Amino acid sequence: MLKNRIVFGVLFAAAAVLMSGCGEYEKLLKSRDFQKKYEMAVKLFEEGEFVKSGTLFDQVSNIYRGTTRADTVKYYQAKSYYGQRDYMMAGYYFSELSATYANSVFLEESDFMTGYCFYKQSPRAELDQQTTYKAITAMQMFMVKYPTSERVSECQAIIVEMSDKLVEKSFISARLYYDLGYYKSAILALRNSLIEYPETQYREELMFLILKSSYLLADGSVPSKQRERFQATVDEYYSFIGEFPEGPHAREAKRMYESSNKYLENHNKQS
Repeated sequence: MLKNRIVFGVLFAAAAVLMSGCGEYEKLLKSRDFQKKYEMAVKLFEEGEFVKSGTLFDQVSNIYRGTTRADTVKYYQAKSYYGQRDYMMAGYYFSELSATYANSVFLEESDFMTGYCFYKQSPRAELDQQTTYKAITAMQMFMVKYPTSERVSECQAIIVEMSDKLVEKSFISARLYYDLGYYKSAILALRNSLIEYPETQYREELMFLILKSSYLLADGSVPSKQRERFQATVDEYYSFIGEFPEGPHAREAKRMYESSNKYLENHNKQS
């Protein structure tokens, strides 16, 4: 019984402290004591209460504008949103800090975090990659501005990761035309992907799909266009097999070559 009373007492005391803290925070939200709001915001941030700290920093941000504390408030405001995983708002405030406070001690970190927030917003490869491009640009600009920064290696790693995603996006988009049976458009898109990313990890697959699209386009064409298109298939075969003679697609590539060559031989005999 005594043990239960002790446990109850401890829980009651903890709840009272918690309620007291909540009450103090609620009062501060309505208060015009901006110094206390700032102090509480910093305290809450350090305790990991990012939603509450962010709300208070939002309230004092304009009050401290133009003061020596302005960049500090803006920094904590951005970090509070980052702590909430609201990378869009965090990036906006980091960018605003960089643009407004050129002499701030937080400038380098803010420049980096602006790009890092774009990186955190970058979606999977199938989706629009606007933020991926922004992340790459921001990281490149950071390395130019801070060539000796200890963050340069992280910037380089992020650029490589984001570039790989763009390559994957290009491959997925190009392959879509092939999957839909639009072989003429597929050839154009696949070629453009190779031109844009010549060292891509998907190079063999792209070249094989160009060959296969060329063959299927020729095979489904009207007779008047077949000779020219089967000849294009033979040309694509030589390009492909020259780079990947032992690859997993070599056997199927040879089959399409032989079929195309057979058509051309028969056509030449009839001419």
